[in-house]
Amino acid sequence: MPIKSFPPHELADEDGLLAVGGDLSVDSLLLAYRNGIFPWPLDEEVLTWFSPEPRALLFLSEFHVSKSLSKELKRAPFRFSTNQAFDRVIEQCAAVKNRFDSRGRPQPGTWITTDMVHAYQQLYRAGFAHSIECWEESELVGGLYGVGIGSYFAGESMFYLRPNASKLAMCHLVEHLSSRGVEWIDCQVMTPLFQSFGAREVSRSKFLALLSTAISRDAILF
Repeated sequence: MPIKSFPPHELADEDGLLAVGGDLSVDSLLLAYRNGIFPWPLDEEVLTWFSPEPRALLFLSEFHVSKSLSKELKRAPFRFSTNQAFDRVIEQCAAVKNRFDSRGRPQPGTWITTDMVHAYQQLYRAGFAHSIECWEESELVGGLYGVGIGSYFAGESMFYLRPNASKLAMCHLVEHLSSRGVEWIDCQVMTPLFQSFGAREVSRSKFLALLSTAISRDAILF
């Protein structure tokens, strides 16, 4: 049965943990994202929901690309696509074992459980999850996926099989979303990679105000 409501954000603990249990139906996921909450399972058995304080956002007007990555963007033998291989992208992301926890600390293992993979594949089929693919000829060598509602986009995960492939996919995402009038990307928690791109942390209350405006906009992201 879809989740009907979540606890108030103020009840989240210092790690951002807000709720435990429920399901990963499309309706439950949409309710969560529309309220600034996202699932982050601790393992295959425990479904947990987070609302971290502070929140990491990447304002697209502040997006920063290093000189070396800028050169790579021009010379790398890659091409990019959108929503052409979502299932393969999320499966590759699930295979990545080194992640960060809700406080941005290195964490071994993956939070993308089998149930999460299936849930976001359904969310993709419902039109709310999207992927950016990076190809070297016919081989998928990198990519990322996230959730889009209105003009809101939440980045979820990325992977690479060639150096810089995921970073260049991120550059492609920023260019694509900018062309759609999107002003910021929800990175959820700060990591060294997002920080290198110019992401910064804002209070939960500011994030929720920005979110309310973004999801109310009628936008076609992809």
